[in-house]
Amino acid sequence: MNIQVQYGQGFGRTAVAAAPLPALASFGGAGHAAPHAPVRAADPAVLQTLVGEAMGTTWSVRLCNPQFTPLAPVRAAIEEALALVVRQMSNWEPESEVSRFNRAPAGSWHALSPAFFTVLQAAQHWALASGGAFDVGVGALVDRWGFGPRPDAQADHVAPARMPSVQEQQALRPHRAGLALRDAGLQALQPGGLQLDLSGIAKGYSVDLVVDSLRAQGWTDFLVEVGGELRASGTRPGGQPWRVAVAAEAAGTARALPLQDMAVATSGDHWHAFEHGGRRYSHTIDPRTGEPVAHALASVTVLHAECMHADALATVLTVLGSVEGLAFATGQGVAALLCERSHQGAQWTATPAWRERFPEFQ
Repeated sequence: MNIQVQYGQGFGRTAVAAAPLPALASFGGAGHAAPHAPVRAADPAVLQTLVGEAMGTTWSVRLCNPQFTPLAPVRAAIEEALALVVRQMSNWEPESEVSRFNRAPAGSWHALSPAFFTVLQAAQHWALASGGAFDVGVGALVDRWGFGPRPDAQADHVAPARMPSVQEQQALRPHRAGLALRDAGLQALQPGGLQLDLSGIAKGYSVDLVVDSLRAQGWTDFLVEVGGELRASGTRPGGQPWRVAVAAEAAGTARALPLQDMAVATSGDHWHAFEHGGRRYSHTIDPRTGEPVAHALASVTVLHAECMHADALATVLTVLGSVEGLAFATGQGVAALLCERSHQGAQWTATPAWRERFPEFQ
């Protein structure tokens, strides 16, 4: 599946392979840079675009600007929001807040920044709800499988020099009970050796943070995208919803998904993966087993009011697979669209919440 912002031909995560980022990205799990398409001539002049690079990927903001207000303060707010996430939550930055926490001694409590604490609270919620299918304590496993920020980490699409043994996988599995949070003082406990990796949730949070920053400046109608995760506020010029294209790679077709005051996130194995011994290894690690997911679920698209939760849920469903994932999403009332590989091609399954919201898009 691929998700594109559709304001002309669109951009975002596309089926076309983009140039790889430098080996030392500023945010783990960001994937490849998203190519940008020029704005269509038919777009109204009041619909303006800002684009940039951050967190090892690209970002864009489309906003309705009928007064043609100068956009320099907007860009500054966007860049500061994204820089805050990098400073606090990037494993690729050795002095980030999460990196310092990962190096902290056993038994130490740490006062966290509000944003970092918010993300950890959300992560713990979905870890508990999913029975451990989502766990930000997978940092050591991500690193061992070659998807992390180690200096000797393997390049994307290349298997580790030595594949992890079953014993290693079990030893590196996260122990969710080890991470404790205290609301008083926004504190977190480092139980010893816990390696947090927030790449399955922090990028979605960065979208929400940009949205909050724009609204604080008085903007109401815009579409934010960071590395393929999106959140819409208000409408396009003329009052129509923003349009997001959801397409099956195999079919080569796209259908427009209307998006208004909602976020959408996708997870799949098209971007970070390697082949070894005839098997494809996805960058998505199952915390319950200690190894990359190995099922026929190619991608998941999730709709939620907040992109942080959409991002986390997309990871949850990817780990659970098509059957368990569909059951979990249905039980949680989550609007999700799952794409599974089969001999007949891509097979799509939508949850009841998705079918209710998009009866024409199934």
